[in-house]
Amino acid sequence: MGKGIWVYAEHKDGKIKKVTYEMLGVARQLADQLAEEVAAVIIGKEVGELASALGEYGADKVYVLENDALAEYTTDGYTRALARLALEHQPTAIFLGCTVQGRDLAAQVAQRLQAGLCTDCTKVELQDGQITLTRPIYAGKAFVQAISPEARPVMATIRPNVLPVPQPQGGRAAEVVQVDVEPGDIRQVIKEVVRQVSTRPELTEADIIVSGGRGMKSAENFRILEELADVLGAAVGASRAAVDAGYAPHSMQVGQTGKTVSPQLYIACGISGAIQHLAGMGSSKVIVAINKDPEANIFKVADYGIVGDLFEVVPLLTREFRKLLGKEKEC
Repeated sequence: MGKGIWVYAEHKDGKIKKVTYEMLGVARQLADQLAEEVAAVIIGKEVGELASALGEYGADKVYVLENDALAEYTTDGYTRALARLALEHQPTAIFLGCTVQGRDLAAQVAQRLQAGLCTDCTKVELQDGQITLTRPIYAGKAFVQAISPEARPVMATIRPNVLPVPQPQGGRAAEVVQVDVEPGDIRQVIKEVVRQVSTRPELTEADIIVSGGRGMKSAENFRILEELADVLGAAVGASRAAVDAGYAPHSMQVGQTGKTVSPQLYIACGISGAIQHLAGMGSSKVIVAINKDPEANIFKVADYGIVGDLFEVVPLLTREFRKLLGKEKEC
């Protein structure tokens, strides 16, 4: 058996992030073809109880790295922990989610291991016995394939929501390996963690996103998008133009300089379709565009388009979805 396909198990608020399960699915496929094991690596404080779920989604082994100093993510602490473990076991591949944390950690660990790093991958497969990674370039206009015949480990960050979540196998258990870890000197000091309380899903992991652009005209007008999002169980996003205009915070920005998303359904309201925005949401499974300009660029990528005033169309959609989903407001 080879040295293993590793998945970094990112977690937040006591829950494993969805992209971890997506990566475990493709890791399981690769491992079966290469006759290797799948290992998940989870780092933090009191995170051992999360290991059981990782086994059900395909992990053969779970390395649990716990220390009080690792309670909150820091670049120094997590890099040192993951890099040392990888140097000791020499895995064939290490996959991390293309999230804020995953991008930061992957680059640091790759440097420590003197390994290459393929970022924002949308496909992972085995071709002629080699792990082949596919990633978009030129704002999604083209795709390249990366192969590392000799370099080990193969390192990549995987875009959330582009790979299917495998069906969990209830009762399937992974071997849990507790690893003693000394985080050493950590230069970053976490003074305070301010958590935003929201009932909506996280933008990068949402199956449905309702986004607004400059056509929203004000921050107050985003309320109509929030109403629709709450009916659909969706996240709310924004274009760079809307963020620059002060209509929405940067944490909601979708695009080349914001977050990359791949939901099942993306509803673009008052968004013109600048190439920078398309780069962040172009891989959405179904795109619905609402814009009063019939020549708007967003219609070129949309699966369905509505030419009309979003301030009339969106409330109508909200009312109809309430009826269809049985969520009509009580009088």
